[in-house]
Amino acid sequence: MKKIQTGQLLKGPRSVDSLTQVLGQSERVKDIVEECADDLSSVNAGLKRELLGGNVSPGVENALEKSEGVESKVQDASEALSSVNTELKEEVKERKVLDAQLATVTTQANEARHASLHDPLTGLPNRALFNDRLEHGLAVAKRNGVHLAVMFLDLDNFKMINDSYGHDVGDLVLQIIAGRLKETTRDEDTVCRHGGDEFLYILMEIESEQDLVIVAEKIIRAVQVPCDIGVRDISISLIINPSIGISIFPKDGTTSEALLDVADKAMYRAKQNKYGYSFSS
Repeated sequence: MKKIQTGQLLKGPRSVDSLTQVLGQSERVKDIVEECADDLSSVNAGLKRELLGGNVSPGVENALEKSEGVESKVQDASEALSSVNTELKEEVKERKVLDAQLATVTTQANEARHASLHDPLTGLPNRALFNDRLEHGLAVAKRNGVHLAVMFLDLDNFKMINDSYGHDVGDLVLQIIAGRLKETTRDEDTVCRHGGDEFLYILMEIESEQDLVIVAEKIIRAVQVPCDIGVRDISISLIINPSIGISIFPKDGTTSEALLDVADKAMYRAKQNKYGYSFSS
């Protein structure tokens, strides 16, 4: 008779793959038990033939009785295993359904979280995510004694685009500009859409104002590349000029509110002076 190795059947919560593996093991055990039942049935049939033929030892009849009892138990075990396997199959089906539902809910939750923290038009971080990263960046800057900068960027005369060509053209321009701003952002920095035609930057670990000048000029050049727009019956090439205000931690403030206020005012100075960018002083 073959030795049955059941392994660890149904020990605690399992994944679908694990349950499927257990089901496979249980099916193999069932096959072995059925094979054993068939072997016992064959042996018992042989013993019965010997009894019918006579001239057998006195213990054969007793052995046959015990063997038939074992056969009955093995058959019962086979039927019980078959029932267990049926339940396991149903469990696997249910787990697959639950896993699919969990995956759907997880995806929806991730999408909802992403939507709550990103601008739907440009895909950039929104003000909520910007504020969170700015607070984190300030904590890191204070702890490590390094400089941090905030840039406030506004697109000059953007309202004229919406008024002249329509908001769909304005939206396309914003999407193009947002893509360019993202391309000019380092991995450790953050650019977000503040609202309308305004954008915000966080620049970490700035060494000097000259570093900021280089970044600001790079952003201006990227924004000023003509935006080729083709929508409805409109085909135009628009050149957009940005105005950038810059504030620096800790020189211009040690809180997010102070840094944003200084950068906002510097941006309006840059717009008035038509210089492209401006520091707090």
